Amino acid sequence: MKDYSVDKIRNVCLLGHGGAGKTTLAEAMLFNSGALDRFGKVSDGTTTCDYDPEEIKRKFTISTALAPCEWKDIKINIIDTPGYFDFVGEVKEGIRVAEGAIILASAKDGVQVGTEKSWEYATEQGIPKIFFISKVDEDNSDFSRVFNELVSTFGKKVIAFEVPIIENEKTVGIVNVATLKAKKIQGDKFSEIEIPENMKDRVNELREGIKEAVAETSEELMEKFFSGEEFQDDEIKNGLKTGIMAGDITPVFCGSSIANEGIQMLMDAIIKYIPSPNEKQKVKAQKVGTDEVVELKVAPDESVSAFVFKTVVDPFVGKISMFKVVSGEITADSTIYNSSKDKIEKLSQLFLVRGKKQIPVKKLAVGDIGAVAKLVSTETNDTLCDRSKPVILEKIQFPIPNFVLAVIPKTKGDEEKISSGLHRLLEEDPTFKVEINTETHQTLLSGIGEQHLDVIINKLRTKFKVEVELVDATVPYRETIRKKVKVEGKHKKQSGGHGQYGHVWIEFEPGQEEGLTFEDKIFGGSVPKQYFPAVEKGLKESMIKGVLAGYPVVSLKATLLDGSYHPVDSSEMAFKVAASLAFKKGITEASPVLLEPIAHVDINVPEHYMGDVIGDLNKRRGRVLGMNPIAGGLQQILAEVPLAEMFKYATDLRSMTHGRGYFKMTFERYEEAPQVVADKVIAETRAANE
Repeated sequence: MKDYSVDKIRNVCLLGHGGAGKTTLAEAMLFNSGALDRFGKVSDGTTTCDYDPEEIKRKFTISTALAPCEWKDIKINIIDTPGYFDFVGEVKEGIRVAEGAIILASAKDGVQVGTEKSWEYATEQGIPKIFFISKVDEDNSDFSRVFNELVSTFGKKVIAFEVPIIENEKTVGIVNVATLKAKKIQGDKFSEIEIPENMKDRVNELREGIKEAVAETSEELMEKFFSGEEFQDDEIKNGLKTGIMAGDITPVFCGSSIANEGIQMLMDAIIKYIPSPNEKQKVKAQKVGTDEVVELKVAPDESVSAFVFKTVVDPFVGKISMFKVVSGEITADSTIYNSSKDKIEKLSQLFLVRGKKQIPVKKLAVGDIGAVAKLVSTETNDTLCDRSKPVILEKIQFPIPNFVLAVIPKTKGDEEKISSGLHRLLEEDPTFKVEINTETHQTLLSGIGEQHLDVIINKLRTKFKVEVELVDATVPYRETIRKKVKVEGKHKKQSGGHGQYGHVWIEFEPGQEEGLTFEDKIFGGSVPKQYFPAVEKGLKESMIKGVLAGYPVVSLKATLLDGSYHPVDSSEMAFKVAASLAFKKGITEASPVLLEPIAHVDINVPEHYMGDVIGDLNKRRGRVLGMNPIAGGLQQILAEVPLAEMFKYATDLRSMTHGRGYFKMTFERYEEAPQVVADKVIAETRAANE
């Protein structure tokens, strides 16, 4: 592949609901450009972008993949992203380095949740969007219905640039509304034809929409439009590009990727309407160690900066870091500064990535996307730059993982291999977390959803040869007391030589602080001061395991009131044991209760799902604290819910809201569990211990 300057590069991200045809579209584009000599199929597991064994097995995209190709002297970096919500982190990575988005909507399925989410992500990123109505050749496809759905969902800025010509329920050609030219499809070849008579009125009506949109891009064109003058071809082309770049126009194209129909026209549109990286004149970055924001020119003569947007971990090759050159140029066999980690990195071999294929290059121009292997400290979201001008580029905001399961090895002794494998996979995927709960002794995996965690444990098996299973996480309950009691603890043992003697009277009551509040009110030296720390230590050690179900005891106040000692047989150990005996007796008599963790939950859902979501929260013993309208026509529900009811809430909320709802959750406090819950937990724990 030859070298391309920044103005000859287009970085375009393919977005859409799962199954809309993104990977097949990427395959068709690669085939048309000559990058492939054979057209792969998702169903056969032979596509360029779905090369991971998990993707081939499941027949859908899991990881964002790169696929550069050359079309009419322009380099198009295709960024193929997953459509399933569990892999939203991958979508965020892909869209972060794109200058434009192609959002696919199937001519059969129309606007789906993934279509809406794709629009939202591209709008957040501030990049121009093009709709591609795919699968127009399939049975039950309906271009007009889907186009009308796009307009009603996303507004009047959605404008048809193409309309399919249908004969006997088959797509036989495409009309370009902007140029008023029709093309007949003959395999992957086209021939110009007249616009069919029965379509002329509809095409003219749609063309008026294009002219109106062009007119709104400048005052001069608006005047021309109102005076009834015809626009020149260049005026239409420039007006459309201006409107698309500003987000005021979202063009709609159509075709079939699998039949390779309309794909070449879409590729022409990418060249025409998606901006090159340098059309965004400057990029904002933060000066290292300060709050100062600096602007970098997207130009080869600027100091170098690059953003690492994705990491791929291979057990054999090692770590591959994918990055976009934001300013300057990067050359092979050079050194670069990682400003996020304050480390110097050696760049050995640079390469372009097309699926799993690596294409070595000597340099990467500004605006281009490439990769490098075996960087020591670099991770996703890091900035690589010139040490003399250190900056930090804006990071990707990844979603917080809230779907939690515990991972256990199928073979004893594999714990270290599991830990090592998971930490390697963490480098690749910032949307899951690994945490070892010291209290429950479980390794907890938090992900975006069930499918997400399933893929992670399958990768553990295939990449790192370790078998695990996922089980429900243990809830970290607590125990406390409700009333004040005074009890005696006496430890007396005689067995030849020195004996053991410790004797205490302790008053237990509910405490104000989370842990143990220890006081002494000893008069007359009935227990010498030197043994007070041993008494406190004995109580603290006993608090690790409560009397109800063996959970830690919290919020306890203990006052040492009295006791006795033996000048020879008393020791720190004896008083520690006496304190623990007093603890067991005292806690049992002081009306012990089980406490459960309560989470604060912020749930954002479209208004028409409010009833279902609130009803579901009530079933989970949740308390709704309030509701607030927020941007995008959503409602925010604030609630407190027992943590035990929330481990799999991510899947349930997605099901209730068809993927439109999302939430975040934080620990709030511990609260007394209802008796029915406490009885069940105590019974289960005792049964497990037996």
